[in-house]
Amino acid sequence: MSVPHDYEHDAVSSATAPSSPTPDEHLAQLLGRALNSFELPDETLRLLDSALAYAGSLHSAHHSGGLHRETYRHTWLLADGSALTLWELVHNTGRDGTGQHEVYVTEDELHLATGRLPLPPEATPDFDLQVPIAPVQLPAVPPERHRFGPADPDSSVDHARRLLRRAENPDPSTRPGPGTARLLREACAHQITQAFGRRVNQGFALYEHAFLLRDGAEVSLWEVEHTATPDGRHMCEVYATQEAARTAIEHRAATTRRTSA
Repeated sequence: MSVPHDYEHDAVSSATAPSSPTPDEHLAQLLGRALNSFELPDETLRLLDSALAYAGSLHSAHHSGGLHRETYRHTWLLADGSALTLWELVHNTGRDGTGQHEVYVTEDELHLATGRLPLPPEATPDFDLQVPIAPVQLPAVPPERHRFGPADPDSSVDHARRLLRRAENPDPSTRPGPGTARLLREACAHQITQAFGRRVNQGFALYEHAFLLRDGAEVSLWEVEHTATPDGRHMCEVYATQEAARTAIEHRAATTRRTSA
């Protein structure tokens, strides 16, 4: 899909990248390597959009005769203070002997999947780390602030202006209004990142445009990029929240499927 030259995605300096993966990046990495990630419930992925912190640990393992099986516990602290855990199964019992990754929502699902592996009866876990991860054991941290590059008010204000100008939301009431435009006149730095952590329908891309204001506050706008138009032309929509942007993607994708059916 082509991208307009004024997107400035290349302007995001690698120097602004965090030194360690964020909770969203941990999730994206897990989903990227798991063969069955498409089976995860949408509600689970929606909840993980609010993750503030992440903790992972080895849960159990077995190695014998060239075969191996490990299970890992991945836990995220959510914005409401609760914790959500996904279970990862890693093994090399496939036909070609290469490592395979699977992900499950419950420990029961994990046990069923482990039981289906072609391992000998004695392949019970060599060890289990039965250390529950309660929400209080995860750091209750505020949402991570963006890491902006050097201040450049002229560039950031201009970027905000062009972002709002190219928004073609089908429902004009969902487009950020004059109040947002006035607020972003105080922008002194900005950062553009592609949003991960939850599936986006094929043919769509979602970007977060984060702005640092002169008073230290941060404001984000969410841009949906797609070609799901009658003539296939490139189109951009802009929303004030990530949830509104994802809802717009799901609605437009559903409409496109009905039209093409």
